[in-house]
Amino acid sequence: MEEVLKFLIENSIFYLATVDGNTPKVRPFGFAMNFEGKLHFCTSNQKPVYQQLKANPNIEISTTAKTGEWIRLKGNAVFNTSKQSKQAALDTMPTLANRYSVDDSIFELFYIENAEATIQDMKGNAKTIKF
Repeated sequence: MEEVLKFLIENSIFYLATVDGNTPKVRPFGFAMNFEGKLHFCTSNQKPVYQQLKANPNIEISTTAKTGEWIRLKGNAVFNTSKQSKQAALDTMPTLANRYSVDDSIFELFYIENAEATIQDMKGNAKTIKF
């Protein structure tokens, strides 16, 4: 998991895909952290992405490094919102405090379960990481 987290942090804008009914939806994300040994992300429960994840937790994330390597990460979103997870997120990325607080009711955290990441270069060399 640490290699995947490092890739996402180094390429800080990555794209998260969800399913809305039978339509894929993709949007940029920029936050990832290790909390309790799991790869966590955050969102607001006021956004469509939250509703989509609740209805269908299957997600896929992708981004490309400046070196040309890319990652595709798939799995299931599991919500893990608590004061502790919120505080860890705010400690990891203090700018989140411009939008969220530990005590608000809209700040949500989720981790990826049954994760499988593929990191590949332009020559076709690939590595698969499951966690």
